[in-house]
Amino acid sequence: MQFLVTAYDGKDDGALDRRMSVREPHIKGANELKEAGHLIAGGAILDEAEQMIGSTMFVEFDSKADLDQWLASDPYVTGNVWQDISVLPIRLAVK
Repeated sequence: MQFLVTAYDGKDDGALDRRMSVREPHIKGANELKEAGHLIAGGAILDEAEQMIGSTMFVEFDSKADLDQWLASDPYVTGNVWQDISVLPIRLAVK
């Protein structure tokens, strides 16, 4: 199944610092997810000042439970970066 993950960072003063402190392991994990065939595309959501305020990811997993298992271990989740996360099943027209 394909899913759209939309995750917004916290809005407090420390949000960007939290993101940057775990960004490297998050990117490493995203690369591993890509190599495993789960990550289709992803990137940062920017505000009008082009500051990172969240992320979007198109992913593919066998089930929502598998996606939830991966999501629970992502550094942006464990590092309290993403604080508003939505997951929707999708079917991409072009992959």
